[in-house]
Amino acid sequence: MKATTKVKDKKVLVLGLAKSGEAAARLLAELGAIVTVNDGKPFDENPSAQALLEEGIKVICGEHPLDLLEEDFALMVKNPGIPYSNAMVQRALEKGIPVLTEVELAYWISEAPIIGITGSNGKTTTTTMIAEVFQAAGRSGLLSGNIGFPASSVARKAESTDTLIMELSSFQLMGVTDFHPNVAVITNLLPTHLDYHGSFEDYVAAKWHLQDRMTAEDTLVLNFGQDMAKELAKKTKAKVVPFSSQEVVDGAYLKDGLLYFKDQPIMKAADLGVPGEHNVENALATIVVAKTWGIEDDAIRTALSHFTGVKHRLQHLGQIQQVAFYNDSKSTNSLATKKALSGFDKQKVILIAGGLDRGIGFEDLIPDLVGLKGMVILGEVTPKLTMAAEQAQVPYVLAERVADATRKAYELAQEGDVVLLSPANASWDMYPNFEVRGDEFIATFEDLKGEEHG
Repeated sequence: MKATTKVKDKKVLVLGLAKSGEAAARLLAELGAIVTVNDGKPFDENPSAQALLEEGIKVICGEHPLDLLEEDFALMVKNPGIPYSNAMVQRALEKGIPVLTEVELAYWISEAPIIGITGSNGKTTTTTMIAEVFQAAGRSGLLSGNIGFPASSVARKAESTDTLIMELSSFQLMGVTDFHPNVAVITNLLPTHLDYHGSFEDYVAAKWHLQDRMTAEDTLVLNFGQDMAKELAKKTKAKVVPFSSQEVVDGAYLKDGLLYFKDQPIMKAADLGVPGEHNVENALATIVVAKTWGIEDDAIRTALSHFTGVKHRLQHLGQIQQVAFYNDSKSTNSLATKKALSGFDKQKVILIAGGLDRGIGFEDLIPDLVGLKGMVILGEVTPKLTMAAEQAQVPYVLAERVADATRKAYELAQEGDVVLLSPANASWDMYPNFEVRGDEFIATFEDLKGEEHG
């Protein structure tokens, strides 16, 4: 861990716990800050706060008292999910207190170089693909960031011989100032999280913070399948290396069924371990990073051909009576579901979809539903999704929860078919998060498998 005196003897407020807040509080205390943690969950229901208090860190739980900010805080480190409209964040900004996220702290102390990955879709898969390529090449690539491993925790233990492979959300990137990756990837930019950011322009601006500190010695990997990326490429000091599944570019591209890097064929697209055009794009981005890092083609081929997906992101669970099951619970918008469907023969797919009603329709999804064997629909958006299914002329049934939906989908399926959970909606009407939703799908798959073999 690199030494820093940025926060030594300074009062720092950590707003919101969860994994990243807890990690930030511990790191700040280790760096000599005078730390106060404020979390909305009551103390007696808050094991993280209890653990921090036992370590001598001040905790205030159950409310967010604005008068707390009358103390002379030099810095606020907020949980990324807390919006900037939050009263505590607003008051901090009014008082001129810098508001950071914990990935900024990770950068301050990291001895390891950083590969930062962001984007609207595909960032978790791309991050994991890169890590597996590193592993295949015998390199130490440490998963960190939005992928479930708090960046500051990983950075504390990382050495200069490691590389931090860091997934970054737009929420995290709004809270950085010095953050400087050596290589950065933006998988794509699409309208999402607008309830948080307010506009697509503000969302793109948040993502673009990834490259703020990059120089001509650094590499920025952009998806030239999007015209917006071509425009953004003109606005960075970094060296841009593009990828595209649509055209030949001066980077990684798809041509005649092969994945290339600068006129050099790397592997067949058909040999990728996961289906779908979106995974071709994820693999192309991974290839650019790997080649930039000097990794051999054999390691790239080995990792990408054996890659079976990320949990909850088009994760292949296996088969029951030659019916394949795929868990794509992380598909929380229409575009992600479109991309998932692109990898299959739709005539053989039973799609499980539905969830939280965010006030939007599914007109853009209807063309991709056409030709499906069937749908199982659930959640708040049931009226809208049934209308979309009817317009696409897809037969459908309704379900109460994912377990019920999985069983109904299996009943509709025949040998050679696919049961695909790809909800196109957030989970919060029924589940705390997409992971819990996906875990119910996995558990039901295991139950069905046991029943068939029992």
